Amino acid sequence: MGEKQNLDQCCTSLSCCRIESLITVDERGQMVLPKELREKAKIKAGDKLAIVSWEKDGEICCIALVRAEALSDLVKDFLSPVVSEIWK
Repeated sequence: MGEKQNLDQCCTSLSCCRIESLITVDERGQMVLPKELREKAKIKAGDKLAIVSWEKDGEICCIALVRAEALSDLVKDFLSPVVSEIWK
């Protein structure tokens, strides 16, 4: 649950956002996250990341990577009260 607390504190304003690096998409559509960024974010081989996108005027304008476990915790927290009500 320590990760949930970090999510609550993370990105509550635009001041938390910054450009970490620029990457290139290769001819096969693949991208590489720079080693320094992976280390800073503690991303290891085999980690699962969810891609979250935002649309504006019908086009994707922003893409973010979220740890799958963090996304799972958010969904559980969101659905727990709903499921509890159903089972009453």
